[in-house]
Amino acid sequence: MTEKIAEKQTLTPLERATRCAELASDKKGYDLRVLDITAISTIADFLVIISGQSDKQNQAICDHIRRELKKFGKVQEIEGETEGKWIVMDYSDVLVHIFHEEQRKRYDLDGLWEKAEQVELSAALQATDVANKDSFTI
Repeated sequence: MTEKIAEKQTLTPLERATRCAELASDKKGYDLRVLDITAISTIADFLVIISGQSDKQNQAICDHIRRELKKFGKVQEIEGETEGKWIVMDYSDVLVHIFHEEQRKRYDLDGLWEKAEQVELSAALQATDVANKDSFTI
C-alpha cells in the first residue's frame, strides 16, 4: 500500500508579503506598506509595516497572520507579541512589523527604508486600508 505524501503549498516572498497585508486588514490593521528591499538589503526580500490601535489589536493581527499562513510554513520567530507595542514576525523572506501608531512614528521604519520600492497594493486592499484608518479617527 502506498501512502500519498501531501505537498505543502508554497508562496513566493511577494505573495507572502501581500497576504500578510491582506490578513492584517482583516483585523483592522491600517497604514499598510509592503516594501521590496531586495535591492538594498539581504535581511529579507520584503518588509510589511502595519499599524494598530492597541496591544490587543496588534496581538490579534499577529495571531491571525500566523494561523492563516501556517499551511504555507511556520513563522521562524516572533518578538514583542506579549507586549503588543511592536511585534516582529520573521518568515525569513518576509519581515512583518506590527506597530502601535506612536511606536511606528518613534522608530520610523518607513523613513529608514525610504529607498525601498513600495509594492502597490490592490485597489480593494487600498480602499479597505483607508476605511480601517478612518474607523479609528474621531
